[in-house]
Amino acid sequence: MSQSAVLSDRLLSRPMIAVISAQFFSAFGDNALLFATLALIKQQHYPAWSQPVLQMLFVAAYIFLAPFVGKFADNFPKGRVLMAANGLKLAGALLICAGLNPFFGYCLVGVGAAAYSPAKYGILGELTQGGLLVKANGLIEASTIAAILIGSVAGGLLADWHVLAALSVCAVTYGVAVVANLFIPRLVPARSGGSWHPVRMLGAFTAACRSLWQDGETRFSIIGTSLFWGAGVTLRFLLVLWVPVALGINDNATPTMLNAMVAVGIVFGAAAAAKLISLETVRRCMPAGVIMGGVVVALSLQHHLMPSYLLLAFIGILGGFFIVPLNALLQHRGKQSVGAGNAIAVQNFGENTAMLLMLGLYSLVVKLNVPAVVVGMGFGLLFSAAIATLWFATRAGKSTRTGGSK
Repeated sequence: MSQSAVLSDRLLSRPMIAVISAQFFSAFGDNALLFATLALIKQQHYPAWSQPVLQMLFVAAYIFLAPFVGKFADNFPKGRVLMAANGLKLAGALLICAGLNPFFGYCLVGVGAAAYSPAKYGILGELTQGGLLVKANGLIEASTIAAILIGSVAGGLLADWHVLAALSVCAVTYGVAVVANLFIPRLVPARSGGSWHPVRMLGAFTAACRSLWQDGETRFSIIGTSLFWGAGVTLRFLLVLWVPVALGINDNATPTMLNAMVAVGIVFGAAAAAKLISLETVRRCMPAGVIMGGVVVALSLQHHLMPSYLLLAFIGILGGFFIVPLNALLQHRGKQSVGAGNAIAVQNFGENTAMLLMLGLYSLVVKLNVPAVVVGMGFGLLFSAAIATLWFATRAGKSTRTGGSK
């Protein structure tokens, strides 16, 4: 079946429903498996310092495989790439279920996730008309956040009941995702050919990075999404530090529930972005990013639980409104230049590098015994300043290009 035969002017076409379903079950498995595997390594008496290593292995897979997964996504039918990636996740979960080293199994899941991401976003432009691309991204983001919420809670609850049962449910969920991928039509590869030699692929990835960076629109998108996800993962750890100090609550459930409020808010923000922003009006999302940092400052000064829930939900709404249009812009521009898969691979490289850098900075200030409230305020102010700088820099660049064309 040719690509043009699949491209639809309906948002919820059968292939799109298959992609959204597969994404939900795949993301559900990722998040449930994290908590189930954490419970397993506690049960097996691994040292406490080894727990963050799971997430580090997951992120490292994105960074080290970034030069290769974009070409993989663009040189094969993306539906089959998604199926193969979910197959790797299923294999990793089964290895953990079988009692093999959980770190190796979870690393394999990370490899599958790294291969999955460029195809997941890249396929949207191959299944929907350009005018529906932001809406398609909104659906994918909403599906992902719902899976994160339900998967995290399910993974923790099941692990408290029975660790092996929790791991088995994760494996079954990945299997369902593989089946859902079978309903995606076999699309024509976006960019066939080219060398598969690792050194040449690294060179091609470097060239793709350079091409996207030289384009003001894609540079704007990559920087914006990298700042957002770097800040998001830092906020997750910040809440763990901040809750006992600011709210006087020392349990493990409260930071988790507060993080869940951010995820709930992102669903609504993504839906609003899908309705209110198009590719031609992407920069309307930027004030949301600036305001988001200010709300983090307000949260840092809060000492009551209920207002904290509301502020974090508002942060999530702003975040969803901010991130969805930037993703759509990168997919649209990247497809025209280096291929959607390569563009998303470059984006993943930037986002995960930002995560490591921001977490490193966060760890440093915590090690220096900076108070949690001060860390939160500084984090919010820096994020607002960074987004504002990006916004005004791109506006100035656009004005210069417009003036030069007159």
